[in-house]
Parts: sequence; structure tokens; C-alpha cells
Amino acid sequence: MIGVREFIEYMDSGKKVIRGTEIHECMHRLSQEALQLTAELNGCYHTPEEIRNLMEQLTGKPVDESFNLFPPFYTDCGKNLTIGKHVFFNTGCKFQDQGGITIGDGSLIGHNVVLATLNHNLDPGHRGDIIPAPIHIGRNVWIGAGATVLPGITIGDGAVVAAGAVVTKDVPDNTIVGGVPAKVMKTI
Repeated sequence: MIGVREFIEYMDSGKKVIRGTEIHECMHRLSQEALQLTAELNGCYHTPEEIRNLMEQLTGKPVDESFNLFPPFYTDCGKNLTIGKHVFFNTGCKFQDQGGITIGDGSLIGHNVVLATLNHNLDPGHRGDIIPAPIHIGRNVWIGAGATVLPGITIGDGAVVAAGAVVTKDVPDNTIVGGVPAKVMKTI
């Protein structure tokens, strides 16, 4: 049976995940664990300390005491999510972190933000195959409510993603992007 470390190494390599393989089965096993932990997180009130404890279980990593989250929060893995210091997740965030999500210090993630790190194969005969690509969010980034960040995107330090934006390309440091698809609106 494939362990968490081997799973993350495989996903971080960017190789395809073929439906029915051991790595695919591991993905489903980790998803079931994440569903259980997020159900506990979202099911009733928890103190900030209890939330951090649940997030540590979910990610398998230490979560700094400066981290804050307003539930509900959803992820279908958790183990490939890295959270910096002084990070805030607002209500309703949905992270698909199998491909890897790194969030830098001081970043703010707005209501109902979607971070998606997986694509499916375009060939209909292999549509069940999955292609991972990481999302990197720099330091002091603000992602507005309802924004979606697609696989393989890097958002530079100090950037702002406007509410409702769909980010399909990397975002330079200290810029504001908005729209569908997101385009640079201003340098700050």
C-alpha cells in the first residue's frame, strides 16, 4: 500500500494518475480521511485552537498558531497543503490540493475561493486519468471572494486577485488581476 509521503512525491512529480492504479487508490483513501476530518471541522463550533488541531490532522503538518479559518472549509485531500504564518481562510473555501498548494505568510483567502490543482485528460478514452499541477501563493496575497485559481498557477508576493476572477495565468508580484479570464488591471 502506498503511503502519504510516496503519494505526495508522485503528485509533486506532475506525472499522470491513471485510473485504477495504486496511486489512484491512495488518492481515494486520503479523500475519505479528508471528508471525515472536514465533516468534523464543519459540523459544529470549534475554538481557534481546535480548528488548528483539526487542520494539523488534515495536512499532517504543523499549523502556526497565527493561522485562522472560518468554517466551513472543504478539501478532498489535505496532505499536500502547506500553510504559512498569519494566513486566513474565510468561509466556504474549497481546495483541491492533491497537486500541491502552498500559501505564503500573511495571505488572505476570501469567501468561497476555489483552488484547483487537478485536470483530467482531454482524450475521452482516458478522461478518468488525472494530471496534477501545483498552485503557489506568495506572501501577503489577497484572493477575493468567489475567485478560482486553476492548476499550475503561481500568484506573486503582494498580489491581489479580484472577487470572482478566474486565474488561468501566473500573477506577477504586486499586481491586481480581475475578470474571466483574469488580466492585470493595475500594479501596486
